[in-house]
Amino acid sequence: AAVPNRKDEAANTNAFEKVRADKTREANDGFDGSWVAHPDLVPVCREVFDGILGERPNQLDRTREDVIPDDRALINVAATTGTITEQGIRNNIEVGIRYIESWLRGNGAVAIHNLMEDAATAEISRSQLWQWMFASAITDRGEIITHQWIEELLDEEFARLERFDGDRFEDSRDIFEEVTLSQDFPSFLTLPAYARYLTEAREKATAAELAAA
Repeated sequence: AAVPNRKDEAANTNAFEKVRADKTREANDGFDGSWVAHPDLVPVCREVFDGILGERPNQLDRTREDVIPDDRALINVAATTGTITEQGIRNNIEVGIRYIESWLRGNGAVAIHNLMEDAATAEISRSQLWQWMFASAITDRGEIITHQWIEELLDEEFARLERFDGDRFEDSRDIFEEVTLSQDFPSFLTLPAYARYLTEAREKATAAELAAA
C-alpha cells in the first residue's frame, strides 16, 4: 500500500493518487469501506466511499451479478502480464532483506520505497526468487536465473544498504539466504527467524542472567 512522504512532494502526490484510484476501484466493486497504511490517507479514503455510498451504511444491495466466478481463471498463470527483469530480482533482494532486518527489531510493517510492506511482501520476494532459480527462469534479456547469479546480485545489493548502529542486516541476510537459496522450500520465512534469532536469543539471555545472579 502506498504511503505519503511529507519530505518528498512528488512521492506524496503519487501516493495520494494511487490510494484514490485503489479506493475508487474498491468502492465501485461493492466494498463498504477499506483500510489505509497512514493516517494522512484517511480523508481520501473517506471521501471516495462517501461519494459512492452516500447516506447508505453499506452496499449489501449490490450482488454483483455481472461477476461470474471462474475457478480456471484463478490458476491461469499464462494470462498474467509482465516479464522477469534484473531490476525485479534486485528489488526482491533489497526489499526482502530490508523487511527482515526491520522485523528482527520488532517492526511488523515497514515503509520501503514509499510503500508499506509486511511479512507477505518478504514472502513474495523470496518465493519468486526461489521459484525462478529452480525453474531456471529467463529474464527479458535472456539471462538464466541461477543460484550463483542471485548470490552475486545479493552481494551487490547488500553492499548498497545504508547501515546504522544496532542494525540486524547480517542476521537478516542469513535468514534471507536460508529461505531463498535452500534446496528445499521453507514453509515460512519467519519460522527460522523466530527459532534462531528470537527464541534462542531469549534463552541465551535468560541463561546469562541466571549465571550472573
